[in-house]
Parts: sequence; C-alpha cells; structure tokens
Amino acid sequence: MTRRFTKKTRKLRGWRTHSWGRVGQHRRNNSGGSERVGLLKHKKSLLMELAEKNNGWPLIGKHGFVQPPPLRSRLKSINVGRLGEVVRELAAQGKAVQESGKYVVDLAALGYDKLLGGGSINEPIMVRAAAASASAIEKIRKAGGEVVIQRGLLH
Repeated sequence: MTRRFTKKTRKLRGWRTHSWGRVGQHRRNNSGGSERVGLLKHKKSLLMELAEKNNGWPLIGKHGFVQPPPLRSRLKSINVGRLGEVVRELAAQGKAVQESGKYVVDLAALGYDKLLGGGSINEPIMVRAAAASASAIEKIRKAGGEVVIQRGLLH
C-alpha cells in the first residue's frame, strides 16, 4: 500500500547512524549481561535488593541433592476410586476372585506396586498390595474391605 509520507528509516538510508549520533550509540543497554548474569559478581547490589524484597530469594547456584535417575524408584500406583470402577471387569476376566461377598484383588499380579487414596469406593474389596497409603487403607475399610500389605515385594 502506498504511503503519503516516507518513513524516516527510508529517508536516512546511506546516512550511517540514522541520526543516532556517533557510531555505537542507539544500542540496547546490556552492558554487564542481561537478566541474571553476574548476580554474584558485578550485580551484587541487585541480588541483595531482590533478596531483601523476596525474603531471602533468589537463590543462586545449585542447592540440594538430585538422585541419579537409575536409582529413583518409580512405583506404579492405582487409586482406590479407579480400582472400585474396574473391580467387576477384573472379576469377569478372572483377575479378581469373589470370596464371602468381597472381591479379592492382588495388585502385584496386575502390575501395581502401591494403592493410593484418590477417589471413593463402595464395593467391599480385599486388596493385597506391596504398599498402600493411609487414606487408601481407611477408605477400603470404610467400604467393608481390608488391605493386606505384602512385605518384600518392593524393589
């Protein structure tokens, strides 16, 4: 689209500094590095100011311990609510057995390590697991079931 007036940049082509004075002016104010660069060196006063405003933060550098990934234990878990939803399907598949009015589910056989307390359950279920949270045990007991913790299954 045509313009009525020529932009200043177009007019100043060939004029080296485009009216910004000596060469090197009209630059971003970035001397000393941008953002967090140099907070422990030449921007120490900025660090102290931030720490004062933010109750001791920002922490600079590395802190704490990170466990190497091969050593981290990743427990496969299932929530109580999800177990209550699928218990009848498990019984139909033969992966859960019904004994004296309760479904008996072995979580280790299903590939789970831990029972967690998310959701709600109405079915009385007897669960065998390597581990279970306190809220999961409480919810299972309220529904008329029980949780049997089998020791030695966790790696």
